[in-house]
Amino acid sequence: MVILLRKIELSDKKYFAKWWNDQDLRKLTSGRPGPISAEKVERYFSAFLKSKKDYHFMIILNRKAIGHVNLSKRKDNWHETQIIIGEKKYWGKSYGTEAIKQLIEKAKSNGISKIYLEVRPNNLRAIRAYKKCGFVGARIKKYPKNKYLPETLRMELKSK
Repeated sequence: MVILLRKIELSDKKYFAKWWNDQDLRKLTSGRPGPISAEKVERYFSAFLKSKKDYHFMIILNRKAIGHVNLSKRKDNWHETQIIIGEKKYWGKSYGTEAIKQLIEKAKSNGISKIYLEVRPNNLRAIRAYKKCGFVGARIKKYPKNKYLPETLRMELKSK
């Protein structure tokens, strides 16, 4: 299995428009029930491209974009990672695990070691993948004002 990470490009917006409007993917991520407007996709994607403190990569398999992974700077030198394998036929084949491992290597080569992520507590497939990459459960984080995502499991990369 050979995947590679490459920086996002303007031409990648079409993938985000597709993935962010996929009902199955929304259930695993934001949980929002309705589609995302073209204007919102444009606004979010433009912010990705302009960001100077975040790293955004497309996950490429055999020259085909199958997902997206990012690393965003947060407070106290922590960085949050998020991943989506947008092409569902590639789910469960360890491509996400490999992408996270590659992202961690890139982060470490840039002096970044404090990495965390948040995942739905019932997304057991993702949690298994994150554990394979060296993440451990840290705590449940509550979001009482978010009816679509009231709580997440915060996982942190074990320091070696």
